[in-house]
Amino acid sequence: MAAESAAFTPLTLPVLPLDDEVVLPGMVVPLDLSDAEVRAAVEAAQAAASSEPGKPRVLLVPRVDGTYAKTGVLGTVEQVGRLADGDPGALIRGRHRVRIGAGTTGPGAALWVEGTRVDETVPDPLPGQVAELVKEYKALATAWLRKRGAWQVVDRVQAIDGVSALADNSGYSPFLTTDQKVELLETADPVARLKLATQQLRDHLAEQDVAETIAKDVQEGVDKQQREFLLRRQLEAVRKELRELNGEQEGEESDDYRARVEAADLPEKVREAALKEVDKLERSSDQSPEGSWIRTWLDTVLEMPWNERTEDAYDIQGAQAVLDAEHAGLEDVKERITEYLAVRKRRVDRGLGVVGGRRGGAVLALVGPPGVGKTSLGESVAHAMGRKFVRVALGGVRDEAEIRGHRRTYVGALPGRIVRAIKEAGSMNPVVLLDEIDKVGSDFRGDPAAALLEVLDPAQNHTFRDHYLEVELDLSDVVFLATANVLEAIPEALLDRMELVRLDGYTEDEKIVIARDHLLPRQLERAGLDGDEVKVEEGALRKLAGEYTREAGVRTLERSIARLLRKVAAQHELGERELPFTITEGDLRDLIGRPHHVPESAQEPAERRTSVPGVATGLAVTGAGGDVLYVEASLADPETGAAGLTLTGQLGDVMKESAQIALSFLRSHGAELELPVGDLKDRGVHIHFPAGAVPKDGPSAGITMTTALASLLSGRLVRTDVAMTGEVSLTGRVLPIGGVKQKLLAAHRAGVTTVIIPKRNEPDLDDVPAEVLDKLDVHAVTDVRQVLELALAPATNGAELEVPVAA
Repeated sequence: MAAESAAFTPLTLPVLPLDDEVVLPGMVVPLDLSDAEVRAAVEAAQAAASSEPGKPRVLLVPRVDGTYAKTGVLGTVEQVGRLADGDPGALIRGRHRVRIGAGTTGPGAALWVEGTRVDETVPDPLPGQVAELVKEYKALATAWLRKRGAWQVVDRVQAIDGVSALADNSGYSPFLTTDQKVELLETADPVARLKLATQQLRDHLAEQDVAETIAKDVQEGVDKQQREFLLRRQLEAVRKELRELNGEQEGEESDDYRARVEAADLPEKVREAALKEVDKLERSSDQSPEGSWIRTWLDTVLEMPWNERTEDAYDIQGAQAVLDAEHAGLEDVKERITEYLAVRKRRVDRGLGVVGGRRGGAVLALVGPPGVGKTSLGESVAHAMGRKFVRVALGGVRDEAEIRGHRRTYVGALPGRIVRAIKEAGSMNPVVLLDEIDKVGSDFRGDPAAALLEVLDPAQNHTFRDHYLEVELDLSDVVFLATANVLEAIPEALLDRMELVRLDGYTEDEKIVIARDHLLPRQLERAGLDGDEVKVEEGALRKLAGEYTREAGVRTLERSIARLLRKVAAQHELGERELPFTITEGDLRDLIGRPHHVPESAQEPAERRTSVPGVATGLAVTGAGGDVLYVEASLADPETGAAGLTLTGQLGDVMKESAQIALSFLRSHGAELELPVGDLKDRGVHIHFPAGAVPKDGPSAGITMTTALASLLSGRLVRTDVAMTGEVSLTGRVLPIGGVKQKLLAAHRAGVTTVIIPKRNEPDLDDVPAEVLDKLDVHAVTDVRQVLELALAPATNGAELEVPVAA
């Protein structure tokens, strides 16, 4: 009873007038604070609430033609902010009715009045007549909401149990006039108010039913042919009025297209083709679908930038500075772009911009492992040249029409992605990045790679024809950059048309520079941190690159930096760490856990992979760049009788043949090498390549398998710091292989210090960064005997080591 009597205590509230609007209890409405009276009331309520508990309270009073209603609604200011259109606003919830009394004074510029809460008690339980009234109102409201498709609101109305709340819910009805809503507000008795709301809703539904019946009768009375005739006559009249308004002579839509074609700056052959299509449009009827196809084709042709070209930035030094600022390393690509710009500048200076109808475009293929910056390099090239940039994603494309376009006779026909890229760029000489060109597939819809042959051929692409446009499009001034991870996945004919630039990955020093100058600032911004708040020492970056990630690119390194900064930000918000903070090498383990890649040379001798005879370290090239590959060999127990060679680890045919060659060489030359080759005749040999789930192939593991078998037979360990690559022949010759740069970068990342390569691969060392060669002891060999002398550790005091036996 105390709480109830307190609720009816006289209230002193600021008045918030509502012009031609009514808010009932339970309603939540946004109000515009740009209105001076509304803002004054809210500010006065906020000032009063600062000294009292609870939310700011205002008195919402309807004002019709300058006259205030006798009853208002006490509302609480739930939130103050911005409305959807950006204007300041407040969200106010209506609570209960208040009878308005005399005016009074209060803080602020608002009008203050005294009022008392209106008693709205309803007997509980409800009398039968009132319960029927509630049921009738809900049924009527549900019928009206279903007609409007407001299914979610139906459940909300059905869930309302209170008589007063149910009656006040009708305040949301858009069909009620302001006077009707004021009448609902001033009706204090909840049952009477619900009767009034029910009557209003019943009247509205009756009016709707009459209107729908009339509209249905009228619609059914008009025949379909008469409607079509009437609409067409109206359309002709509208077109006539528009032509007269624009001062044009009476004609057809085709006249408009003819004027647009004649006014456009089109090449001569394109103009002739467009005018022919306009002639067809003039002869076609309005009902013919061909007219729609022709209009779409003409719109596409007129939107193409046939004679729009951007001027190249011939500041060669400035372009080189842009490339150096946005990408560290990648010298081959930077040199190629600089050369291209220098040649373009000299051709323009001598008036050789167009030779034989061809301009000086370029087609480059950037091939390298993921994360080395191939895709982002395209945007930097466009920036350096001052050209527009467009990216065309080819990953997973299997339809030839995606490249060359659809024939116009198909429904929904579109030009190919090359034409759409030119149209999007708004220029005939953009930089077009063909991303993931090695992921293009083929099926019954054709081979997109074959369609790219003409696009990427500098001798043909000045007369490229798209199936949709069917007019010649000059692509000879476009710079095409194609990116790929696996060179072998690109068809030979397509690869022959592109200039190959290999991106073999970054050295550890280059990764440190990239992380410091590019990755760290970007991730600091994404984490909401400032460079002065969190610093990362170079030693920490070096450990992140060397022991937490082992990749050719820097994508995983960037994710590690992001994880590091997120951890610091979270700890700061939880009050566990103060800023500014400098991340050192010793902080990494506490922040992001233990390292995932510990170099073999840094492990304890007993933990190393080569701590037993029969295990050698090789080098391989995968789709993710160079990697270290371990080869394990063992001999079967002679009592099992399992003779022969067993190979495991998902090996390809070439690698299996290399294992047979290595075994044959040791059988025939084992005595010369002082190896117990008798074991190879009587006991089974098992060679395994760990990471058995990864397919492996190629001849470059030949000397690695030979070394592993020689170590197994001699009992001598393979040196931990040695890795090797090279093909072996039956006579023991070491033959050349590919991917030397990627393999040496992988050896450097893995902590290997001595690398054995074929003698004929020695010229490939020119491509390896100098800082990597300085840290590696590279031996170029011609014979397996040299490999064994370098790789096998000397026997310890002549003692026999136990030879591993296969279980």
